[in-house]
Amino acid sequence: MKNKIIAAIFDLDGVLTRTAVQHAKAWKQLFDAYNEQRKEEGEQPFEDFSIEIDYPKYIDGIPRYDGIRNFLQSRNIELPEGNESDEPNELTIRGLGNKKNEFFLKVIEEEGVEVFEKNIDQIKKWKAEGVKTAVISSSKNCKKILEVTGIEELFETRIDGVVSKERNIKGKPSPDIFLAAAKELGVDPEESMIVEDAIAGVEAGSAGGFGLVVGIVNGASKEELLKNGADLAVQDLTDVKLN
Repeated sequence: MKNKIIAAIFDLDGVLTRTAVQHAKAWKQLFDAYNEQRKEEGEQPFEDFSIEIDYPKYIDGIPRYDGIRNFLQSRNIELPEGNESDEPNELTIRGLGNKKNEFFLKVIEEEGVEVFEKNIDQIKKWKAEGVKTAVISSSKNCKKILEVTGIEELFETRIDGVVSKERNIKGKPSPDIFLAAAKELGVDPEESMIVEDAIAGVEAGSAGGFGLVVGIVNGASKEELLKNGADLAVQDLTDVKLN
């Protein structure tokens, strides 16, 4: 680290909460249902969505509609963009996205939300030492999840899918969401750490010129995180020493 780290910006899913698994389940349900519909309508089915392969490659850490485009392109499928108000049964990018959100909220309702206790405890220690904190997420459900888990007060600012839409902030792997969080905290990227578990996230941190990019080994491997922009790849935040 060239600069003293005075701020930390954390991704939500897979870093603070264990919702990455639940998101992956919802994506699997979405694309399996769409594949079944294609079969019933006499269209060519596509290779099934793989949580192990397709989720980290095309979906993880990326805004919902972008993730749908990415996956469908990988299967050579084109759908109309549609509108954000599209019903979940409409075969558009936006319709599928709204259907995915229905699946996700149902999974959350059935399973609840767990947090990564070691990471939360470490954030509390850093915050007590004066480190500024922010949370980012491509999800529009971020605020609800923070409230449900009782960790909302840990963060001085939140830049999520709702805020990104309001401000027209580009999604990862663009660094814009992290840069917006740093600006809200009143700090320079060079004196900030970002913590991510997604390949698109560490790519964004590297592109944004942040002082320290930490990858949490979760969906992506240590090697993938380091190769794509992480300075460190750890199991949890107890392995990270600031300054």
